[in-house]
Amino acid sequence: MRLLIIGTLNGQLTTATKMAMDKGAKVIHADDIIKALHIVRSGKGADLAMVDVNLNIAQLIKSFNDEHIHIPVVACGVENDASAAVRAIKAGAKEYIPLPPDADMIAAIIAAVSDEKHKMICRDVAMERVVELAKQVAPSQASILITGESGTGKEVMAQYIHNQSKRKDKQFISINCAAIPEHLIESELFGHEKGAFTGAVARRIGKFEEASGGTLLLDEISEMDVRLQAKLLRVIQERIVDRVGGTKPVAVDIRIIATSNRDLLQAVREGTFREDLLFRLNVVNLKLPALRERPNDIAVLAEHFVQKYSTMNGIDIKPISKAAINQLKQGQWKGNVRELENTIHRAVLLSLDDTISEENLRTPEGFKIGQNDHSDPAGHAALTAEAASAALIGQTVAEVEQGLILKTLTHCLGNRTHAANILGISIRTLRNKLKLYGESGVEVPAPKSGESVNVIPRPYA
Repeated sequence: MRLLIIGTLNGQLTTATKMAMDKGAKVIHADDIIKALHIVRSGKGADLAMVDVNLNIAQLIKSFNDEHIHIPVVACGVENDASAAVRAIKAGAKEYIPLPPDADMIAAIIAAVSDEKHKMICRDVAMERVVELAKQVAPSQASILITGESGTGKEVMAQYIHNQSKRKDKQFISINCAAIPEHLIESELFGHEKGAFTGAVARRIGKFEEASGGTLLLDEISEMDVRLQAKLLRVIQERIVDRVGGTKPVAVDIRIIATSNRDLLQAVREGTFREDLLFRLNVVNLKLPALRERPNDIAVLAEHFVQKYSTMNGIDIKPISKAAINQLKQGQWKGNVRELENTIHRAVLLSLDDTISEENLRTPEGFKIGQNDHSDPAGHAALTAEAASAALIGQTVAEVEQGLILKTLTHCLGNRTHAANILGISIRTLRNKLKLYGESGVEVPAPKSGESVNVIPRPYA
């Protein structure tokens, strides 16, 4: 994992850097935002940015967004920087890490974006066949097309192929062709020279150059404009790119993997995808089965996500009850593995017993697995509203507030400042409320502890 650390915080970020490197991260350091942007534009790239909360994080994130640089940002600061932490979160930072750094928290953050999320976990024969084929073709230089429904794990499969290839020690770069505006995607892929167009304030290395020596994933390639497909075909054939506004071709050495959740043969027939480009990309086709077509994977994936999110949130790992497993296997999983992951993450946070039960598997609207498969939008909306209201019936406002505060505090490993930032209240208000809860006999997590709260007057349904 590539970690970009921005700022100094009087040397405390240096400690975080050492912890990250101990966990296997490759760390690049920049003293300020200007130098960080220069590093990213030069093609070195990063999977995560940890930034001194005292720097202008809003400016950094705006610059990333304006240039379509997709790097999650985590703010770091001393524990009494509550107002700065709130500003960072509002500016778009994903998390706030209090310093001095905690080794377990650094490890959890890194684990969230490390190779752990790229493991291929399967037990079903349908998926095992695909994984075996992927393992067989990974060492080659052949282009690979991965197809399947949204949420089946196409990007995870692409990372798996890269990790099994001869290029595993080089860059793995991904670009979502559907997320970049049509008028900017050429610059994103091939780069541009300073002044090539309005807003091109500096030379920018494209994804092809950034991935040189490694693997480039073209995610949802079916969404690429047909006119740009001709230039892409030339790059794949000749392995050279022309930056926008440039005069000198640049040689690249890359392995191409593309994904699509659409039928590309149908797209060819409709004239929205070039047939010759499809032939170039589709040397090997890996079609990932939907989760409902690989039922034997549901339980093992669920157990993996329980372990992952329990560890991340500082919660004891609990077994999933047999009844809950049976209910999971009955779901349609229209969102596939992504939907299952979100369901288990939510269940881990909601479970107050020794096991994860059927009740913990409800959707955010309060439905049981499979219960909300309604074709009538009006009926679905009515059921959603009814379920949301029913979950709160019988509780006072104070009880709902108490449950929310304690759950958030547990999620933050007992860290008062972090919890107050998420809740949007002052640290003083939070401490006053926790003092009242403690005096009334409610167990409150100790500062920076990961112990779960066992005494809550009326848990959510």
